[in-house]
Amino acid sequence: MVATPGTRNVDNPARRLRTDLDLRIDADKAALFGVAPVEVDRTVRAAVAGLTVGRFREPDGDEYDITLRLPMQGRQTLQALDYIEVASASGQPVPLRQLTDPGFSTAPSAIRRHDRLREYVLTAYSTADRNVAEVTQDVLKGLRALELPPGYSIRAGGELEAQQESFGGIGTAVLVAVFGILAVLVLEFGSFRSMLIVAGVIPLGMAGGFIALFLAGYDLSFTATIGLVALIGIEIKNSILLVDFTNQLREQGVPLDDAITQAGEIRFLPILLTSATAIGGLLPLAIQGSGLYSPLAIVIIGGLVSSTLLGRLVTPVMYKMLPPSIVVLPEAKVDASLAVTRAV
Repeated sequence: MVATPGTRNVDNPARRLRTDLDLRIDADKAALFGVAPVEVDRTVRAAVAGLTVGRFREPDGDEYDITLRLPMQGRQTLQALDYIEVASASGQPVPLRQLTDPGFSTAPSAIRRHDRLREYVLTAYSTADRNVAEVTQDVLKGLRALELPPGYSIRAGGELEAQQESFGGIGTAVLVAVFGILAVLVLEFGSFRSMLIVAGVIPLGMAGGFIALFLAGYDLSFTATIGLVALIGIEIKNSILLVDFTNQLREQGVPLDDAITQAGEIRFLPILLTSATAIGGLLPLAIQGSGLYSPLAIVIIGGLVSSTLLGRLVTPVMYKMLPPSIVVLPEAKVDASLAVTRAV
């Protein structure tokens, strides 16, 4: 991790080991003298660290532990164990040195477990000029080249793990939202052709959102996915304005080509202003550089730009290729100018 470019503040808890006192009790000698190993541990703990034998309560209600231990003059050394005696089953004291061979040993400062398996958590931060996802992939690529001992494994945590957990159930939610939108379109227009024409702007907006996200240097995060779902709703709303107005003109008796042309001319400015308003409201979030909210705003802005510009070309073409069946009103006038006036 230290050798991977783009990492900083690498922390390895395995390097911070603590020093423990290992008594190394001779079980055979302890049994010979009638001393239980647990009694040895209790005696040493009482002599070195002390044992809590009660609590003291002050008149104001504060409580303090009462700890019983041997007198401590200065820093304790390993030779202090020579003066400790352990009570045997017969009541006779036994010198601790006859039962143990004490020494110092190293041990982890803390033991972490995940799914009942011991683990070490190595952490690092990315530098300002590198993307977190790119640095993570570089680190994992280097770790795959390591030959791990039997029983050891490596898994990614941090932002990559959070992203995988977040995306665990969002895929189903996105599909439900998209199919719900399409079902509403079918109910609104009563035609699958109109639904396809309106939904034709979805790929255009998503393509613009992905391009904007790539140019801004962000990856497809949880909030960016939420932005894509919101983008679908906004761009479909703009497409509905165009398709619905075209259907109104055709109901008034306007020919297909004239209805498409007039709807594009009349509805262009309202659609443009709607998209510009949404873009202006999202600009503060996009330019603040927040890793949480900026991807959401950038996806929506990029998708609105592409769907607003390309949709005004693609939607009329799709309407021309897949014209929905329209029932012309009996009292409709064939005069196109009068039909436009009544529709407005």
